[in-house]
Amino acid sequence: MIYSAQVKVMPHKELLDPQGKAVLGGLGNLGLCDVKDVRIGKNITLQVEAPSADEAMKIAEEAAQKLLANPVMEMFEIVINS
Repeated sequence: MIYSAQVKVMPHKELLDPQGKAVLGGLGNLGLCDVKDVRIGKNITLQVEAPSADEAMKIAEEAAQKLLANPVMEMFEIVINS
């Protein structure tokens, strides 16, 4: 069966997010001063062939740990859809 794995990668909350700060400054320049913080991340969709949703989750987790996210700077969340 083919499962869709949504992998959301975000910088750790403790780390500075330079892209987010740049976007926050740009929003302020546009007069959108009610936005108080911006964090920029990645959304990655994987199509995974696996016998079960649990196995698809394991495959997606391995991909995130080995390639999609930098564990020193980023965290990830995975959602599996059939």
